[in-house]
Amino acid sequence: MKYLLSTCIICLGYLTISSSCGLNRHFENSRRNTEKEVTISSIKTGADRYSFYLPLLKDKKVGVITNQTGILSNNVHLVDFLIENKISVQKIFAPEHGFRGTADAGELIKDGKDTKTGLPIISLYGNNKKPKPEQLAGIDIIVFDLQDVGARFYTYISSLHYIMEACAENNTELMILDRPNPNGTIVDGPILEKEFTSFVGMHPIPLLHGMTIGEYGRMINGEKWLKNGIQCNLKVIHCIDYNREMSYSLPVKPSPNLPNDQSINLYASLCLFEGTNVSVGRGTEMQFQIYGSPFLPKSDFSFTPIPNFGAKDPVYKNQLCFGENLTSIPKVNQLELKWLIKAYNSTSDKSKFFNDFFTKLAGTKKLQQQIVDGVSETEIRKSWEKGLNDFNEMRKKYLIYN
Repeated sequence: MKYLLSTCIICLGYLTISSSCGLNRHFENSRRNTEKEVTISSIKTGADRYSFYLPLLKDKKVGVITNQTGILSNNVHLVDFLIENKISVQKIFAPEHGFRGTADAGELIKDGKDTKTGLPIISLYGNNKKPKPEQLAGIDIIVFDLQDVGARFYTYISSLHYIMEACAENNTELMILDRPNPNGTIVDGPILEKEFTSFVGMHPIPLLHGMTIGEYGRMINGEKWLKNGIQCNLKVIHCIDYNREMSYSLPVKPSPNLPNDQSINLYASLCLFEGTNVSVGRGTEMQFQIYGSPFLPKSDFSFTPIPNFGAKDPVYKNQLCFGENLTSIPKVNQLELKWLIKAYNSTSDKSKFFNDFFTKLAGTKKLQQQIVDGVSETEIRKSWEKGLNDFNEMRKKYLIYN
């Protein structure tokens, strides 16, 4: 124990990120307000606790599920680091957006080969969300290192579910290298109802769950949510000197359309618009920080989506959209419904406002009906209270951090 403590108190060195990490200037500028909070802490992610996990990987055949977020504090990618340290990495498994994090949301990711290492890359998106037995053959342990943002419909936790299930069925160990949740203080929203289970919502949890991905893995195991109640041989390499009240700015974009801290904070609230005829700014440089459509009233703020990195064919491509700019609003501390309600009440075509995807995102039919019926945001929130109270009680059993 003395050895572990002596090796884990290291200051996070994320402030010297190079352009090779895919960190654009817009994202970098948005982090400046939180640099002080991050650097004065001694947060150490699971990936940086290599003195602890490297001995556990020695002499084992290893698979890795990760993407561009899987970096150590010296900006070295986890896969490169493991190879440099003579760990026998056999395969890379890639989630939505791919291994390098360059694919659009929902875009088909093909199997391939990493040009740097020559390792085979297995896509875990599309028709192959769960590793097949033959894809795990010869692998002793899977290392999972993905940066989550704390929202139920962010599909990395769905990938985690299927990885855990495959590992349990094939007697393969799973190691999660934990990372802070940038929305870790927020537990809010309707609980997913079982009949609306999908890849954008697999478990009976609220839209914002307030857990790290390591804590979430513990919950999947503990609640026996895997098929037939099986459980995975799971080890979580937790963060050091982290608590969920800390401001935490991500060093790398977690996905192409979350370019900065503001978008990550607003993601859960604005993602509900993806189940409507309103754009959330895909095809602009302000994704998940603005919303608008041709059907909303003309206003001082407008934008015109065009194809760009992460949005090859954005909603309302080349069409003028009117809406609201949220790039400079204060950080939100709950799931905000006011913009969704405002847009519905002011759209010129209410009959086409919601689409079928909204119910999948919300995890319930009730929210759409409440908005259509003119139920106030206060009353809508009251309808979530019992579900949130029950979830918070269950959640306590799996928390690692204060």
